[in-house]
Amino acid sequence: MGKIKVTENCGGIKGLYVIEPTVFGDSRGYFMESYNYNDFAAAGIDCQFVQDNQSASRKGVLRGLHFQINYPQDKLVRVIRGEVFDVAVDLRKGSETFGRWYGIRLSEENKKQFFIPKNFAHGFIVLSDYAEFCYKVTDFYHPNDEGGLMWNDPDIGVEWPMPEGMGPDDLILSDKDKVNWSWKAYCAR
Repeated sequence: MGKIKVTENCGGIKGLYVIEPTVFGDSRGYFMESYNYNDFAAAGIDCQFVQDNQSASRKGVLRGLHFQINYPQDKLVRVIRGEVFDVAVDLRKGSETFGRWYGIRLSEENKKQFFIPKNFAHGFIVLSDYAEFCYKVTDFYHPNDEGGLMWNDPDIGVEWPMPEGMGPDDLILSDKDKVNWSWKAYCAR
């Protein structure tokens, strides 16, 4: 190993990992391995990714908190342009940290990656003027298998940083994300 630095159990939540790649830079630019199965498996992240996704969003876009109901996915997320605050919420019933969240800033500068295991809700808010977000997943997309939690549910209590010059009323949400479940509704289902 040695090409990545791995921080386990982020926020005291078992299964969450922050990965920092070794970046080799010189006057021409830089090189890094964004993913190497052997390094990740040696660090305890041993899964098979089957799909890569990428999205672009502007400042103030908040996506989430999303999860898959019957076909949960492990996710490895990173930002290749701009900056986001990325959040995972533990949905594993019986977990000591059920309902707890952890957030981290991901950016093109810090090149950090965030591994989120199955049965977590996931979301992010764009802090820069523009951001490109990339993620690997371990199961294919199933359009009728989506769930979501309200981004601002007080029972979850995510402490979202606001983009400069914006407040909560200025955030840009999809129609779907405006009507996600409350934490209480999710737990009662």
